[in-house]
Amino acid sequence: MKRVTSPRRSLQALAAAVLVTVMAPAGADDTRALYQAQCASCHGETRLGGIGPALLPGNLSRLTPEAAEAVIRDGRAASQMPAFGEVLDDAAIASLAEWIYRPPAVEPRWDKADILASQVVPHPDGSLPDAPRFDADPLNLFIVVETGDHHASLLDGDTFERIHRFETRFALHGGPKYTPDGRYVFFGSRDGWITKYDLYNLEVVAEVRAGINMRNIAVSADGRYVMAANYLPHTLVLFDAHNLDLMKVYPVVGEAGESSRVSAIYAAPPRGSFIAALKDLEEVWEIPWPLPTEPVVSTGHMATPLAPRRSHDTPSFQVRRIPVPDYLDDFFFDPDYRHVIGASRGGQGGMVIDLDSGEKVADLPLEGMPHLGSGITWEHEGRRVMALPHLARAAVSIIDMQDWSLVKTLETDGPGFFMRSHANSPYAWVDVFFGPHRDRVHVIDKATLEIVETLTPEPGKTAAHVEFDRYGEKLLLSLWEEDGAVIVYDAETLEEEQRIPMSKPSGKYNVWNKTRYEEGTSH
Repeated sequence: MKRVTSPRRSLQALAAAVLVTVMAPAGADDTRALYQAQCASCHGETRLGGIGPALLPGNLSRLTPEAAEAVIRDGRAASQMPAFGEVLDDAAIASLAEWIYRPPAVEPRWDKADILASQVVPHPDGSLPDAPRFDADPLNLFIVVETGDHHASLLDGDTFERIHRFETRFALHGGPKYTPDGRYVFFGSRDGWITKYDLYNLEVVAEVRAGINMRNIAVSADGRYVMAANYLPHTLVLFDAHNLDLMKVYPVVGEAGESSRVSAIYAAPPRGSFIAALKDLEEVWEIPWPLPTEPVVSTGHMATPLAPRRSHDTPSFQVRRIPVPDYLDDFFFDPDYRHVIGASRGGQGGMVIDLDSGEKVADLPLEGMPHLGSGITWEHEGRRVMALPHLARAAVSIIDMQDWSLVKTLETDGPGFFMRSHANSPYAWVDVFFGPHRDRVHVIDKATLEIVETLTPEPGKTAAHVEFDRYGEKLLLSLWEEDGAVIVYDAETLEEEQRIPMSKPSGKYNVWNKTRYEEGTSH
Protein backbone atom coordinates (compact mmCIF):
# COMPACT_ATOMS: atom_id res chain seq x y z
CA MET A 1 0.00 0.00 0.00
CA LYS A 2 1.29 3.44 -0.89
CA ARG A 3 2.44 5.48 2.08
CA VAL A 4 0.74 8.81 2.64
CA THR A 5 3.11 11.77 2.58
CA SER A 6 2.55 15.37 3.47
CA PRO A 7 3.66 18.60 1.74
CA ARG A 8 7.28 19.34 2.56
CA ARG A 9 7.77 23.03 3.00
CA SER A 10 10.34 24.44 5.37
CA LEU A 11 10.13 27.39 7.71
CA GLN A 12 12.62 29.15 5.42
CA ALA A 13 10.21 28.80 2.52
CA LEU A 14 7.44 30.20 4.67
CA ALA A 15 9.58 33.16 5.62
CA ALA A 16 10.38 33.81 1.96
CA ALA A 17 6.65 33.81 1.19
CA VAL A 18 5.95 36.68 3.55
CA LEU A 19 8.59 39.18 2.48
CA VAL A 20 6.00 41.37 0.72
CA THR A 21 3.68 43.37 2.96
CA VAL A 22 0.12 42.02 2.83
CA MET A 23 -2.73 44.47 3.26
CA ALA A 24 -5.94 43.73 5.09
CA PRO A 25 -8.38 41.44 3.26
CA ALA A 26 -11.73 42.81 2.19
CA GLY A 27 -13.86 39.79 3.06
CA ALA A 28 -14.07 36.12 3.94
CA ASP A 29 -12.67 34.95 0.62
CA ASP A 30 -9.70 37.25 1.01
CA THR A 31 -9.09 36.03 4.56
CA ARG A 32 -9.25 32.45 3.34
CA ALA A 33 -6.69 33.28 0.65
CA LEU A 34 -4.51 35.06 3.18
CA TYR A 35 -4.59 32.02 5.46
CA GLN A 36 -3.64 29.73 2.58
CA ALA A 37 -0.74 32.01 1.63
CA GLN A 38 0.68 32.63 5.08
CA CYS A 39 -0.46 29.86 7.44
CA ALA A 40 -1.45 26.70 5.58
CA SER A 41 2.08 25.37 5.04
CA CYS A 42 2.50 24.93 8.82
CA HIS A 43 -1.06 24.61 10.13
CA GLY A 44 -2.65 22.68 7.24
CA GLU A 45 -4.92 23.79 4.41
CA THR A 46 -8.00 22.94 6.47
CA ARG A 47 -6.50 24.15 9.80
CA LEU A 48 -6.01 20.58 11.02
CA GLY A 49 -2.34 21.03 11.86
CA GLY A 50 1.02 20.04 10.42
CA ILE A 51 4.32 21.42 11.65
CA GLY A 52 2.18 23.74 13.76
CA PRO A 53 -0.89 22.83 15.81
CA ALA A 54 -4.46 22.73 14.56
CA LEU A 55 -6.16 26.14 14.48
CA LEU A 56 -9.75 25.34 15.39
CA PRO A 57 -12.06 26.69 18.12
CA GLY A 58 -11.77 23.48 20.14
CA ASN A 59 -7.98 23.79 20.21
CA LEU A 60 -7.96 27.47 21.12
CA SER A 61 -10.10 27.35 24.26
CA ARG A 62 -7.34 28.77 26.48
CA LEU A 63 -6.22 31.44 24.00
CA THR A 64 -8.27 34.63 23.71
CA PRO A 65 -8.68 36.26 20.29
CA GLU A 66 -6.59 39.17 21.54
CA ALA A 67 -3.82 36.77 22.55
CA ALA A 68 -4.10 35.06 19.16
CA GLU A 69 -3.52 38.42 17.46
CA ALA A 70 -0.43 38.92 19.61
CA VAL A 71 0.93 35.50 18.61
CA ILE A 72 0.41 36.24 14.93
CA ARG A 73 2.03 39.65 15.30
CA ASP A 74 4.94 38.74 17.59
CA GLY A 75 5.44 35.01 17.07
CA ARG A 76 5.69 32.50 19.89
CA ALA A 77 8.76 31.87 22.01
CA ALA A 78 10.20 28.36 21.96
CA SER A 79 8.37 27.37 18.79
CA GLN A 80 8.64 27.62 15.01
CA MET A 81 5.90 30.26 14.93
CA PRO A 82 7.43 33.37 13.26
CA ALA A 83 6.36 36.97 13.84
CA PHE A 84 4.22 38.48 11.07
CA GLY A 85 4.03 41.99 12.51
CA GLU A 86 6.36 43.44 9.89
CA VAL A 87 4.59 41.92 6.89
CA LEU A 88 0.91 42.04 7.90
CA ASP A 89 -0.96 45.16 8.98
CA ASP A 90 -3.23 45.23 12.04
CA ALA A 91 -6.41 44.66 10.01
CA ALA A 92 -4.96 41.59 8.31
CA ILE A 93 -3.81 40.17 11.65
CA ALA A 94 -7.23 40.78 13.21
CA SER A 95 -8.92 39.13 10.24
CA LEU A 96 -6.73 36.03 10.54
CA ALA A 97 -7.31 35.83 14.28
CA GLU A 98 -11.07 36.00 13.77
CA TRP A 99 -10.87 33.41 10.99
CA ILE A 100 -9.22 30.69 13.07
CA TYR A 101 -12.00 30.89 15.67
CA ARG A 102 -14.67 30.08 13.09
CA PRO A 103 -16.00 26.52 13.30
CA PRO A 104 -15.04 24.49 10.21
CA ALA A 105 -17.72 23.69 7.67
CA VAL A 106 -17.29 20.00 8.50
CA GLU A 107 -16.36 19.06 12.07
CA PRO A 108 -13.02 17.17 11.91
CA ARG A 109 -13.03 13.71 13.41
CA TRP A 110 -10.67 10.79 13.76
CA ASP A 111 -12.39 7.92 15.50
CA LYS A 112 -11.91 4.20 15.95
CA ALA A 113 -12.97 3.39 12.40
CA ASP A 114 -10.51 5.90 10.94
CA ILE A 115 -7.66 4.52 13.05
CA LEU A 116 -8.42 0.94 12.04
CA ALA A 117 -8.67 1.87 8.35
CA SER A 118 -5.27 3.62 8.43
CA GLN A 119 -3.27 0.64 9.73
CA VAL A 120 -0.66 -0.80 7.37
CA VAL A 121 1.49 -3.83 8.31
CA PRO A 122 3.97 -4.61 5.51
CA HIS A 123 5.96 -7.00 7.72
CA PRO A 124 3.90 -8.66 10.48
CA ASP A 125 5.63 -9.27 13.80
CA GLY A 126 7.96 -12.27 13.61
CA SER A 127 8.19 -12.35 9.81
CA LEU A 128 11.67 -10.82 9.48
CA PRO A 129 15.06 -12.27 10.55
CA ASP A 130 16.11 -11.79 14.16
CA ALA A 131 19.77 -10.95 13.43
CA PRO A 132 20.97 -7.41 12.60
CA ARG A 133 22.10 -6.70 9.04
CA PHE A 134 25.17 -4.88 10.37
CA ASP A 135 28.08 -5.52 12.75
CA ALA A 136 27.66 -2.46 15.01
CA ASP A 137 26.72 -2.76 18.68
CA PRO A 138 22.89 -2.74 18.58
CA LEU A 139 22.74 -0.99 21.96
CA ASN A 140 25.12 1.81 20.94
CA LEU A 141 23.27 2.94 17.83
CA PHE A 142 22.06 6.48 17.28
CA ILE A 143 18.98 7.60 15.39
CA VAL A 144 19.42 11.14 14.06
CA VAL A 145 16.26 12.91 12.92
CA GLU A 146 16.94 15.14 9.90
CA THR A 147 14.08 17.62 9.68
CA GLY A 148 15.45 19.40 6.62
CA ASP A 149 14.29 16.73 4.18
CA HIS A 150 12.35 14.42 6.52
CA HIS A 151 14.78 11.55 6.84
CA ALA A 152 16.49 9.71 9.69
CA SER A 153 20.04 8.41 9.81
CA LEU A 154 21.20 5.35 11.73
CA LEU A 155 24.75 5.77 13.08
CA ASP A 156 27.19 3.29 14.57
CA GLY A 157 27.89 4.70 18.04
CA ASP A 158 31.47 3.40 18.07
CA THR A 159 32.70 4.52 14.62
CA PHE A 160 29.95 7.05 13.78
CA GLU A 161 29.65 5.58 10.33
CA ARG A 162 26.22 5.97 8.76
CA ILE A 163 24.66 2.52 8.54
CA HIS A 164 21.49 3.61 6.77
CA ARG A 165 19.41 6.68 5.88
CA PHE A 166 15.67 6.40 5.33
CA GLU A 167 12.61 8.55 4.70
CA THR A 168 10.32 9.43 7.60
CA ARG A 169 6.91 10.94 7.94
CA PHE A 170 6.56 14.70 7.73
CA ALA A 171 7.31 16.73 10.90
CA LEU A 172 8.35 14.07 13.42
CA HIS A 173 7.64 15.25 16.94
CA GLY A 174 8.34 14.14 20.48
CA GLY A 175 11.40 11.96 19.96
CA PRO A 176 11.54 8.31 18.81
CA LYS A 177 11.08 5.54 21.38
CA TYR A 178 12.78 2.12 21.43
CA THR A 179 11.79 -1.33 22.59
CA PRO A 180 14.00 -2.51 25.52
CA ASP A 181 16.17 -4.70 23.29
CA GLY A 182 16.74 -1.78 20.91
CA ARG A 183 15.51 -3.67 17.87
CA TYR A 184 12.46 -1.55 17.10
CA VAL A 185 12.06 2.21 17.10
CA PHE A 186 8.73 4.04 17.03
CA PHE A 187 8.35 7.48 15.45
CA GLY A 188 5.44 9.87 15.93
CA SER A 189 4.55 12.69 13.54
CA ARG A 190 2.63 15.88 14.18
CA ASP A 191 -0.10 14.75 11.77
CA GLY A 192 -0.78 11.65 13.82
CA TRP A 193 1.19 8.83 12.23
CA ILE A 194 3.00 6.21 14.29
CA THR A 195 5.70 4.30 12.43
CA LYS A 196 7.31 1.12 13.76
CA TYR A 197 10.76 0.58 12.22
CA ASP A 198 12.88 -2.57 12.50
CA LEU A 199 16.48 -1.45 13.03
CA TYR A 200 17.81 -4.98 12.53
CA ASN A 201 16.27 -5.30 9.07
CA LEU A 202 16.09 -1.58 8.16
CA GLU A 203 12.41 -1.80 7.25
CA VAL A 204 9.15 -0.11 8.18
CA VAL A 205 7.11 -2.96 9.66
CA ALA A 206 3.86 -1.25 10.69
CA GLU A 207 2.12 2.13 10.61
CA VAL A 208 -1.11 3.58 11.92
CA ARG A 209 -2.58 7.05 12.21
CA ALA A 210 -3.65 7.75 15.80
CA GLY A 211 -5.06 11.25 15.33
CA ILE A 212 -5.07 14.42 13.29
CA ASN A 213 -2.67 16.44 15.44
CA MET A 214 -0.48 14.32 17.70
CA ARG A 215 1.94 15.54 20.35
CA ASN A 216 4.05 12.47 21.10
CA ILE A 217 4.09 8.75 21.85
CA ALA A 218 5.33 6.58 24.72
CA VAL A 219 6.30 2.90 24.84
CA SER A 220 5.83 0.71 27.92
CA ALA A 221 8.93 -0.59 29.69
CA ASP A 222 8.36 -4.12 28.38
CA GLY A 223 7.93 -2.85 24.80
CA ARG A 224 4.44 -4.32 24.48
CA TYR A 225 2.28 -1.19 24.36
CA VAL A 226 2.35 2.19 22.63
CA MET A 227 0.29 5.18 23.77
CA ALA A 228 -0.33 8.27 21.62
CA ALA A 229 -1.20 11.75 22.93
CA ASN A 230 -3.40 13.90 20.69
CA TYR A 231 -4.24 17.57 20.44
CA LEU A 232 -6.90 16.69 17.88
CA PRO A 233 -9.08 14.89 18.58
CA HIS A 234 -8.85 15.18 22.37
CA THR A 235 -7.82 11.58 22.94
CA LEU A 236 -5.22 9.16 24.20
CA VAL A 237 -4.92 6.06 22.01
CA LEU A 238 -3.48 2.71 23.11
CA PHE A 239 -1.94 0.18 20.71
CA ASP A 240 -0.44 -3.28 20.94
CA ALA A 241 3.15 -2.64 19.89
CA HIS A 242 3.62 -5.83 17.88
CA ASN A 243 1.66 -4.73 14.80
CA LEU A 244 0.22 -1.44 16.10
CA ASP A 245 -3.21 -3.02 16.56
CA LEU A 246 -5.68 -0.63 18.18
CA MET A 247 -6.57 -1.55 21.76
CA LYS A 248 -8.43 1.44 23.19
CA VAL A 249 -9.37 5.07 22.55
CA TYR A 250 -9.61 7.30 25.65
CA PRO A 251 -11.68 10.48 25.23
CA VAL A 252 -9.93 13.04 27.46
CA VAL A 253 -12.85 14.50 29.37
CA GLY A 254 -13.01 15.94 32.86
CA GLU A 255 -15.47 15.07 35.60
CA ALA A 256 -17.73 17.94 34.53
CA GLY A 257 -17.63 16.95 30.86
CA GLU A 258 -15.01 19.45 29.70
CA SER A 259 -12.70 18.21 26.97
CA SER A 260 -8.91 18.61 26.89
CA ARG A 261 -5.98 18.38 24.55
CA VAL A 262 -3.14 16.10 25.69
CA SER A 263 0.21 17.87 25.97
CA ALA A 264 2.33 14.73 26.27
CA ILE A 265 2.39 11.09 27.34
CA TYR A 266 5.26 9.50 29.31
CA ALA A 267 6.20 5.96 30.30
CA ALA A 268 6.95 5.57 34.03
CA PRO A 269 8.67 2.15 34.24
CA PRO A 270 9.08 1.99 38.05
CA ARG A 271 5.32 2.55 38.36
CA GLY A 272 4.37 0.30 35.45
CA SER A 273 2.22 3.03 33.96
CA PHE A 274 1.76 5.81 31.45
CA ILE A 275 1.49 9.38 32.76
CA ALA A 276 -0.41 11.98 30.71
CA ALA A 277 0.01 15.75 30.86
CA LEU A 278 -3.22 17.57 30.00
CA LYS A 279 -3.44 21.00 28.41
CA ASP A 280 -6.94 22.04 29.46
CA LEU A 281 -7.72 20.07 32.64
CA GLU A 282 -6.27 20.56 36.09
CA GLU A 283 -5.53 16.84 36.28
CA VAL A 284 -2.72 14.38 35.68
CA TRP A 285 -3.77 10.97 34.33
CA GLU A 286 -2.05 7.70 35.20
CA ILE A 287 -2.85 4.58 33.16
CA PRO A 288 -1.17 1.34 34.34
CA TRP A 289 -0.15 -1.47 32.02
CA PRO A 290 -0.17 -5.15 33.17
CA LEU A 291 2.57 -6.05 35.63
CA PRO A 292 5.23 -8.41 34.25
CA THR A 293 5.30 -12.03 35.28
CA GLU A 294 9.13 -11.96 35.40
CA PRO A 295 11.37 -9.55 37.36
CA VAL A 296 12.39 -6.37 35.55
CA VAL A 297 15.94 -5.16 36.11
CA SER A 298 17.29 -1.89 34.71
CA THR A 299 20.56 -0.02 34.80
CA GLY A 300 21.03 3.71 34.54
CA HIS A 301 19.54 6.22 36.96
CA MET A 302 16.05 4.71 36.87
CA ALA A 303 15.54 3.13 40.29
CA THR A 304 13.52 0.16 39.02
CA PRO A 305 12.60 -2.40 41.67
CA LEU A 306 12.31 -6.08 40.77
CA ALA A 307 8.81 -5.36 39.59
CA PRO A 308 7.03 -2.04 39.10
CA ARG A 309 5.35 -0.88 42.28
CA ARG A 310 1.73 0.15 42.57
CA SER A 311 0.61 2.81 45.03
CA HIS A 312 -2.98 2.33 43.94
CA ASP A 313 -5.36 -0.42 42.86
CA THR A 314 -6.34 1.01 39.46
CA PRO A 315 -6.93 -1.89 37.03
CA SER A 316 -4.66 -2.19 34.00
CA PHE A 317 -5.48 0.26 31.22
CA GLN A 318 -7.95 2.20 33.37
CA VAL A 319 -7.53 5.90 34.13
CA ARG A 320 -6.49 7.12 37.56
CA ARG A 321 -7.26 10.85 37.82
CA ILE A 322 -4.92 12.95 39.94
CA PRO A 323 -6.28 16.49 40.57
CA VAL A 324 -3.62 19.23 40.56
CA PRO A 325 -3.82 22.91 41.56
CA ASP A 326 -3.04 24.26 38.07
CA TYR A 327 -2.74 23.26 34.44
CA LEU A 328 0.47 21.24 34.06
CA ASP A 329 1.57 20.48 30.52
CA ASP A 330 5.36 20.21 30.82
CA PHE A 331 6.76 17.46 33.06
CA PHE A 332 9.90 16.13 34.65
CA PHE A 333 10.15 13.10 36.96
CA ASP A 334 12.48 12.17 39.78
CA PRO A 335 14.45 8.93 39.21
CA ASP A 336 11.93 6.58 40.82
CA TYR A 337 8.95 8.41 39.29
CA ARG A 338 7.47 9.07 42.72
CA HIS A 339 7.26 12.80 42.03
CA VAL A 340 6.32 14.75 38.93
CA ILE A 341 7.68 18.26 38.58
CA GLY A 342 5.25 20.24 36.45
CA ALA A 343 4.86 23.67 34.93
CA SER A 344 2.24 25.29 32.79
CA ARG A 345 3.72 26.63 29.56
CA GLY A 346 3.53 30.37 29.89
CA GLY A 347 3.29 30.03 33.67
CA GLN A 348 5.67 31.65 36.10
CA GLY A 349 6.75 28.77 38.25
CA GLY A 350 6.54 25.07 38.90
CA MET A 351 5.20 22.61 41.43
CA VAL A 352 6.03 19.14 42.70
CA ILE A 353 3.24 16.54 42.91
CA ASP A 354 3.55 13.26 44.82
CA LEU A 355 2.03 10.76 42.39
CA ASP A 356 1.36 8.25 45.16
CA SER A 357 -0.68 10.57 47.37
CA GLY A 358 -1.72 13.05 44.69
CA GLU A 359 -0.64 15.91 46.97
CA LYS A 360 1.40 18.96 46.05
CA VAL A 361 4.57 18.87 48.15
CA ALA A 362 6.42 21.98 46.93
CA ASP A 363 6.34 25.08 44.76
CA LEU A 364 9.39 25.90 42.68
CA PRO A 365 10.70 29.38 41.80
CA LEU A 366 11.08 28.76 38.06
CA GLU A 367 10.07 31.95 36.29
CA GLY A 368 10.75 32.28 32.58
CA MET A 369 9.07 29.19 31.09
CA PRO A 370 11.21 26.35 32.49
CA HIS A 371 11.71 23.59 29.93
CA LEU A 372 11.17 20.67 32.25
CA GLY A 373 11.09 18.18 29.40
CA SER A 374 14.83 18.81 28.93
CA GLY A 375 15.74 18.56 32.60
CA ILE A 376 18.51 16.25 33.80
CA THR A 377 19.73 15.08 37.21
CA TRP A 378 23.02 14.15 38.86
CA GLU A 379 24.51 13.58 42.30
CA HIS A 380 26.07 16.71 43.79
CA GLU A 381 27.72 16.62 47.21
CA GLY A 382 25.66 13.60 48.25
CA ARG A 383 22.31 15.00 47.09
CA ARG A 384 20.55 14.64 43.77
CA VAL A 385 19.98 17.87 41.90
CA MET A 386 17.87 18.68 38.87
CA ALA A 387 19.01 21.20 36.24
CA LEU A 388 16.93 22.69 33.45
CA PRO A 389 17.05 25.51 30.89
CA HIS A 390 14.39 28.18 30.42
CA LEU A 391 12.61 28.98 27.18
CA ALA A 392 12.12 32.66 27.96
CA ARG A 393 15.03 33.41 30.27
CA ALA A 394 18.81 33.30 29.80
CA ALA A 395 19.42 30.94 32.71
CA VAL A 396 19.82 27.38 33.94
CA SER A 397 18.12 26.59 37.26
CA ILE A 398 19.55 23.94 39.59
CA ILE A 399 17.16 22.46 42.18
CA ASP A 400 17.86 20.24 45.20
CA MET A 401 15.54 17.25 44.77
CA GLN A 402 15.52 16.41 48.47
CA ASP A 403 14.05 19.64 49.85
CA TRP A 404 13.15 21.23 46.46
CA SER A 405 15.16 24.37 47.18
CA LEU A 406 16.87 26.45 44.51
CA VAL A 407 20.58 25.64 44.69
CA LYS A 408 21.79 28.00 42.01
CA THR A 409 20.85 29.99 38.93
CA LEU A 410 23.44 30.07 36.18
CA GLU A 411 23.26 32.99 33.77
CA THR A 412 23.65 31.93 30.13
CA ASP A 413 24.05 33.68 26.79
CA GLY A 414 20.39 33.16 25.95
CA PRO A 415 17.29 31.06 26.59
CA GLY A 416 17.96 27.37 26.05
CA PHE A 417 16.01 24.42 24.72
CA PHE A 418 18.03 21.26 25.35
CA MET A 419 20.26 20.06 28.19
CA ARG A 420 22.18 16.78 28.32
CA SER A 421 24.81 14.86 30.29
CA HIS A 422 25.81 11.29 31.15
CA ALA A 423 26.54 9.49 34.40
CA ASN A 424 30.15 8.95 33.28
CA SER A 425 30.76 12.56 32.29
CA PRO A 426 31.76 15.43 34.60
CA TYR A 427 29.97 17.90 32.34
CA ALA A 428 26.45 18.96 31.42
CA TRP A 429 25.81 20.70 28.10
CA VAL A 430 23.14 23.32 27.41
CA ASP A 431 22.42 25.28 24.24
CA VAL A 432 21.19 28.88 23.91
CA PHE A 433 18.74 28.01 21.16
CA PHE A 434 16.81 31.29 21.21
CA GLY A 435 18.26 34.69 20.56
CA PRO A 436 21.31 36.14 18.82
CA HIS A 437 23.81 33.72 20.39
CA ARG A 438 22.16 30.53 19.13
CA ASP A 439 25.53 29.44 17.70
CA ARG A 440 26.94 28.89 21.18
CA VAL A 441 26.73 26.01 23.63
CA HIS A 442 27.74 26.06 27.30
CA VAL A 443 29.59 23.30 29.17
CA ILE A 444 28.82 23.14 32.91
CA ASP A 445 31.03 21.43 35.48
CA LYS A 446 28.66 19.24 37.52
CA ALA A 447 30.90 19.45 40.60
CA THR A 448 31.43 23.22 40.77
CA LEU A 449 28.10 24.17 39.13
CA GLU A 450 29.92 26.67 36.95
CA ILE A 451 30.10 27.22 33.20
CA VAL A 452 33.64 26.18 32.34
CA GLU A 453 33.57 26.41 28.55
CA THR A 454 31.49 28.09 25.86
CA LEU A 455 31.88 26.62 22.38
CA THR A 456 30.94 28.15 19.04
CA PRO A 457 31.11 25.24 16.59
CA GLU A 458 30.36 27.45 13.57
CA PRO A 459 29.62 31.17 13.85
CA GLY A 460 26.11 32.10 12.78
CA LYS A 461 24.78 28.54 12.74
CA THR A 462 22.47 27.16 15.44
CA ALA A 463 24.19 24.69 17.77
CA ALA A 464 21.79 22.50 19.72
CA HIS A 465 20.90 19.13 21.28
CA VAL A 466 23.71 16.98 22.65
CA GLU A 467 23.48 13.21 23.03
CA PHE A 468 26.21 10.99 24.51
CA ASP A 469 27.18 7.49 23.43
CA ARG A 470 26.37 4.63 25.78
CA TYR A 471 29.70 4.96 27.63
CA GLY A 472 29.70 8.73 28.05
CA GLU A 473 32.99 8.97 26.13
CA LYS A 474 31.80 10.71 22.96
CA LEU A 475 28.91 13.02 22.23
CA LEU A 476 27.04 14.36 19.23
CA LEU A 477 25.99 18.00 18.75
CA SER A 478 23.81 19.34 15.94
CA LEU A 479 24.42 22.23 13.61
CA TRP A 480 20.69 22.79 13.22
CA GLU A 481 20.72 24.11 9.64
CA GLU A 482 19.59 22.91 6.20
CA ASP A 483 23.26 22.48 5.29
CA GLY A 484 24.07 21.34 8.80
CA ALA A 485 26.04 18.54 10.39
CA VAL A 486 26.34 16.32 13.41
CA ILE A 487 29.60 17.08 15.22
CA VAL A 488 31.39 14.37 17.23
CA TYR A 489 33.18 15.61 20.37
CA ASP A 490 35.44 13.90 22.87
CA ALA A 491 33.40 14.16 26.06
CA GLU A 492 36.46 14.64 28.29
CA THR A 493 38.71 16.96 26.29
CA LEU A 494 35.81 18.78 24.55
CA GLU A 495 37.76 18.55 21.29
CA GLU A 496 35.91 18.20 17.99
CA GLU A 497 36.74 14.93 16.23
CA GLN A 498 34.46 14.61 13.24
CA ARG A 499 31.63 16.25 11.26
CA ILE A 500 28.91 14.28 9.51
CA PRO A 501 26.92 16.36 6.96
CA MET A 502 23.18 16.28 7.64
CA SER A 503 20.03 18.11 6.51
CA LYS A 504 18.95 20.16 9.54
CA PRO A 505 19.65 17.45 12.14
CA SER A 506 17.55 17.95 15.24
CA GLY A 507 17.34 15.21 17.86
CA LYS A 508 19.84 12.39 18.27
CA TYR A 509 18.83 9.36 20.31
CA ASN A 510 21.18 6.68 21.62
CA VAL A 511 19.61 3.25 22.12
CA TRP A 512 21.40 2.50 25.40
CA ASN A 513 20.70 5.87 26.99
CA LYS A 514 17.05 5.86 26.03
CA THR A 515 16.27 2.26 26.97
CA ARG A 516 18.31 2.35 30.21
CA TYR A 517 17.02 5.79 31.20
CA GLU A 518 20.49 7.27 31.65
CA GLU A 519 20.42 10.20 34.05
CA GLY A 520 21.61 12.76 31.50
CA THR A 521 19.03 11.92 28.84
CA SER A 522 15.47 13.15 28.47
CA HIS A 523 12.70 10.58 28.70
